[in-house]
Amino acid sequence: MLSQLFIHNIAVIERASIDLDRGFTVLTGETGAGKSIIIDAIHAVLGERTSKELVRTGADTASVSALFTELGPQVAAALRELSVPLEEDGSLLVQREIRAEGRSLCKLNGAPATVSMLKSIGPLLVTIHGQHESYELLSPEVHMTYLDSFAGLEELLSQYQESYRRLRELQRQLGDFLTDEGEKARQLDLLQFQIQEIEEAGVRPGEREELSAQRDKIRNSEKIAEGVSLAKALLTGDEDRGGILSELDQAAAALERVVPFLPEGEACAQKLREAQYAIEDADGLLDSLPVEFDPAALDQIEERLDLLYKLGLKYGETEEKILSYLEECREKLHAIQFSDQERERLEGLYEEEKSKSIALAKELSQLRKKASLAFSKRVKEELSFLNMPGMEFQVEIQRVPLTSTGCDKLQFLVSANKGEPPKPMSKIASGGELSRIMLAIKTVLSGKDKVATLIFDEVDTGISGAAANKVGQKLKQVSQNRQVLCITHLAQIAALADHHLRITKHVKDGRTFTQVEPLDLEGRKQELARIIGGEQVTQLQLDMAEEMIKKA
Repeated sequence: MLSQLFIHNIAVIERASIDLDRGFTVLTGETGAGKSIIIDAIHAVLGERTSKELVRTGADTASVSALFTELGPQVAAALRELSVPLEEDGSLLVQREIRAEGRSLCKLNGAPATVSMLKSIGPLLVTIHGQHESYELLSPEVHMTYLDSFAGLEELLSQYQESYRRLRELQRQLGDFLTDEGEKARQLDLLQFQIQEIEEAGVRPGEREELSAQRDKIRNSEKIAEGVSLAKALLTGDEDRGGILSELDQAAAALERVVPFLPEGEACAQKLREAQYAIEDADGLLDSLPVEFDPAALDQIEERLDLLYKLGLKYGETEEKILSYLEECREKLHAIQFSDQERERLEGLYEEEKSKSIALAKELSQLRKKASLAFSKRVKEELSFLNMPGMEFQVEIQRVPLTSTGCDKLQFLVSANKGEPPKPMSKIASGGELSRIMLAIKTVLSGKDKVATLIFDEVDTGISGAAANKVGQKLKQVSQNRQVLCITHLAQIAALADHHLRITKHVKDGRTFTQVEPLDLEGRKQELARIIGGEQVTQLQLDMAEEMIKKA
């Protein structure tokens, strides 16, 4: 349920913190006091489109925060699917910041979120019914969920939808086989050519890098030979000079001759001998270095690299990607060569799943038709209680090809005038009538509807007296197992509330401010008296208000 609503800089509301409880809560106040702004604020945290005009004049940003507690399993599952962290106490904090310039910001339990995430989770948290809303009641898709909920068909519908999902997947797979024989032959030829081309090339991973290194050696063979020859001459000497090895040998021998007379020179003599041996080893390595290359090999390497480059342009820029493409071609070739057997297998599975889906859809349809009679009867009884005895209500069910909800197309039909044939709600019902029809449906669905918070705005439009009292009774009844908020102008409805919030507007320093305050018993009496008689409250009106509260 919605436990707390915090509004900052939304229109005339500079700052308001509203604590809400379970049961039946009414919000009252003079016209223009800001009741509709509270609905706009709730719409914002539910992900609905907002206008920058909502930002209070002079402010850069406006924000709304809504704390929801006692979340049901459906909400928790939806949050997990959105990867939203769950609080230990099972609560959800929804925040939305609206900027005068730039995009709005959204958060779910402190984690960044998108407006679409708010919009997906919103219908699971709150349902708003208002005279100026785009009602869910006008959507035939929602009509089916109401009837299925009434009939307890959720589990059967889930079984059907899983079967229908498998059926569509098999249908997609079969579609892949429905290419004509000419196209299949062209694909076969192309795949065989590509496989042959790559296989004959004998591509190896890392081959291009190896060939490039060999090419660099051959291109620089003269520099290599010159470098090795010079190093050899410096170490061992040539016709014109002695080498480092000869000089090291002489230096070491000279020191060794004086070691008997200068023992301290022995360590130096040893170092010279070690250097001589190390350079002799290096000289041996020089002899083993390849310094001669076949110039003809360069043409072969260039030709191979060119082949690999062309294959790379066609099948992948690296040898690994070329080989991966080869494997894909082999798999596709195998699928085409054995497509007839695979198609026959899939056709068998498709027919089995189709029969199962049709059977489940027919079962759903039969149960819906049976439930629709009882549902219509119950709704009409509730409408009659709500002073709409002439309202005809029917559930129209038509057979259609299989869809994600079965083989039915379903919508509610109403007729407000006796003798007039029932028509779709969007063509008949007014805003006030829709609110009362929704109230009647919610009463029938009491205990089965999953949404924990219902908000009714202008549900009292066009009614008074006994009708208003009956609407209030139904709101009270619906609130027994969920939270109900109602914006009303009628004392008969307000008197039945468990909690009463008054919305007032005042002007300070040339600015308009709206305030939301909870009322105690005395405050409720004053507010009901104002609703009954206007600004000039009399003792008689106060007595009437007290009597209405006691009677409620």
